[in-house]
Amino acid sequence: MREDIKDILFSEEDIGKRVKELGIQITKDYAGKKPLLIGVLKGSYVFLADIARNIDLDCEIRFITASSYGVSTISSGDVKIGMDFDFEVRGRDVLIIEDILDSGVTLSALREFITQRGCASLKICTLLDKPARRKAQIVSEYIGFECPDEFVVGYGLDYAERYRNLPFVAILKPEVYS
Repeated sequence: MREDIKDILFSEEDIGKRVKELGIQITKDYAGKKPLLIGVLKGSYVFLADIARNIDLDCEIRFITASSYGVSTISSGDVKIGMDFDFEVRGRDVLIIEDILDSGVTLSALREFITQRGCASLKICTLLDKPARRKAQIVSEYIGFECPDEFVVGYGLDYAERYRNLPFVAILKPEVYS
């Protein structure tokens, strides 16, 4: 698996440090509140687990599936939301936890989907922000790292359901996915 890696962008240590910093900031920003963390499966599961352990607040954790990629490396633009909420968001302070803000298409659709259900507030926390590929007008209030325009895997991010278990974020060699 590691032979498929071109370069490591963000080490396990870098990620751990940044996740702690984000957790401290989120704790300050949501002081006195009970945020609802909604992880976007599957890519956010590692980041969500780590960020939640670094937020010193009573919070609820839920999940939703959403994707515009399938097994491709480029967004199709057609967002598929795999489940509706079986929990209440009306009046709640929602924080979407996502692995990467790339084209913005998926997060824009999710933001609209959740906002229509009457949340009190909605913010986004992404491990990676890849502005070079942005197609939708959307920003993340909490960003781990800015990511170059490369295809990355690890720390929950995958290619064809592989590489999620790598403890770092790395550039995948193009010959693997081309």
